[in-house]
Amino acid sequence: MYQIQTLNKISPLGLEKFDRSKYCWGDEVKDPDAILVRSASMHEMELPGSVLAIARAGAGVNNIPLDKCSEAGVVVFNTPGANANAVKELVLLGLLLSARKIQPAMDWIRTLKGQGAEVPKLVEKGKGQFVGPELLGKKLGVVGLGAIGVLVANAAAALGMTVYGYDPYLSVDAAWGLSRETIHAKSLKDIYENCDFVTLHVPCTTETKGMINASSIATMKDGVRILNFARGELVETSDLLEALDEKKVAVYVTDFAADEMLCHKGVVALPHLGASTPESEDNCAKMAVEELQTYLETGNIVHSVNLPQVSLPKSTPCRICVIHKNVSGVINKLSSVLAEDGLNIENMVNASKKDYAYSIFDVAQAVGDDLVGKLNAIPDVIRVRVL
Repeated sequence: MYQIQTLNKISPLGLEKFDRSKYCWGDEVKDPDAILVRSASMHEMELPGSVLAIARAGAGVNNIPLDKCSEAGVVVFNTPGANANAVKELVLLGLLLSARKIQPAMDWIRTLKGQGAEVPKLVEKGKGQFVGPELLGKKLGVVGLGAIGVLVANAAAALGMTVYGYDPYLSVDAAWGLSRETIHAKSLKDIYENCDFVTLHVPCTTETKGMINASSIATMKDGVRILNFARGELVETSDLLEALDEKKVAVYVTDFAADEMLCHKGVVALPHLGASTPESEDNCAKMAVEELQTYLETGNIVHSVNLPQVSLPKSTPCRICVIHKNVSGVINKLSSVLAEDGLNIENMVNASKKDYAYSIFDVAQAVGDDLVGKLNAIPDVIRVRVL
């Protein structure tokens, strides 16, 4: 029986996908095989040695200590695309909010309360201060063409915008889903110099952190409107506020509020509503559960953020799964130990991701604890599982 610990309230529609004959779950589970989490921070949590995997019911994994997990041989999953439609719809709202001055117009019209029959006249007299451009024909730069970026690009094109897309790591699947009308930007410079609107859809990494700063803003069109529904750390807030004060940036729409930007007239700040829909929570939970089941039962890895994607149809009664360092010689040592024990490798696969690698060996004979001990004793081997 697999034990699954839940650190947050997880959608029942997701939990229902667990086979009750194989899985037990709850927030009080001891010695869990895996953990399901949404927003709870795990950085100060001491991970039990029993934990094989962590699934985040959402896209971001800032609440999970990835380095610590990798070192312990714990596979971390996220659910890319499960909340994509919810975020896409909010980005479309953000485009309209940034263009049409809807928020200040709503705030202003409330001040007319109590004016009685004068309200219609006051409205006609005052509405001119809220004039804003249409989206039709404007240029939108989409930075990051993952599940969300592709949906945003396609929706914006359908609204009549000219869409530029930039993603040096564009996947084949994403490319298939991207509208042919999207213009391929060869660099961020192409986006910044040409686009009236720029929307960010990239993770926060050492390469992207602070990518919107004084230097990058200086290359953008005057009056550019910037949308950030990805990660707050992508933007240097002080540089952005200065650009807003100087009118270089017309509006900044973000789902990641910070104290210094609240109440600035050029900022439209939302309380992290990107995935705050019941449909999104259900979809994320379902995908997270499926990822855990796949890994625990078959050893295959889908949508991991710290280990490579690996899938191999099981062809023998016994499967050996090994997480190890991505260094030369490990595969030869693993194969040699198996051969010395009289095991023939019927099928195998190996893949790596940065400093770590994952190997699957399908063998016909049963594997005992002695062999597992020999494999674990190999330098740079982190974890061995037999299925």
